[in-house]
Amino acid sequence: MAGQYDYIENNLLKIKQKIARVCAAFERDPKEIYIIAVSKTFPADAIGSALDYNQLDFGENRVQELLAKEPEFRDRIIHWHLIGHLQTNKVKFIVPFVFMIHSVDSLKLAQKINEEAAKTGVRVKCLIQVNTSGEDQKSGCDPKYTLKLVKEISQFENIKVKGLMTIGRIMNNEKDPAEREIVRGNFRRLKELFEEIKAHNITGVDMKYLSMGMTSDYDIAIEEGSNMLRIGSAIFGSR
Repeated sequence: MAGQYDYIENNLLKIKQKIARVCAAFERDPKEIYIIAVSKTFPADAIGSALDYNQLDFGENRVQELLAKEPEFRDRIIHWHLIGHLQTNKVKFIVPFVFMIHSVDSLKLAQKINEEAAKTGVRVKCLIQVNTSGEDQKSGCDPKYTLKLVKEISQFENIKVKGLMTIGRIMNNEKDPAEREIVRGNFRRLKELFEEIKAHNITGVDMKYLSMGMTSDYDIAIEEGSNMLRIGSAIFGSR
């Protein structure tokens, strides 16, 4: 898809090169890192351009926006990720096609996803969102209740827990070492939880993905063990 969004190819190359450099410094394999291109507010043409350059995973924050874009790509291989807060009354709209839901943070929401997935005959891959920064305005399960929630959700036949997700504290100054250390602590807490839950070997749970890190802090996230990054502006440009 030539034209207005040609710059996306170069941005994807740049971000992959940067990820490779961070991985090399910490003896990690960049092939282990999944990039979710956060396409919220960008039109279908921008997504199409990224698809043309072999980016298959796309993250949307709002169900309404995802539903508007999804029909445009039904003839192509694309993985849609719902990464924003999900209301129970909107679950039924995305269950039939969503690749993964990153923002499961309560038993009530999980019950609704399971119920709608059973109607459709699918098993939905989900991540448990954990509020590791302790900020009131952020969604997410309290870290101390995460293991309990995972055990409860593991009982649902139509949900497959695939890992954990968190959003680090938003930095006012992305170069400030003190702020970066706070974010590092948020990510380290999630990694500890991830390993703790993985060690329990809970039936029906596959602790594969540690989704943390965005454009401003993905380097810290990789250093702390992330294998799934949600990158928006570094790919699509400023909103």
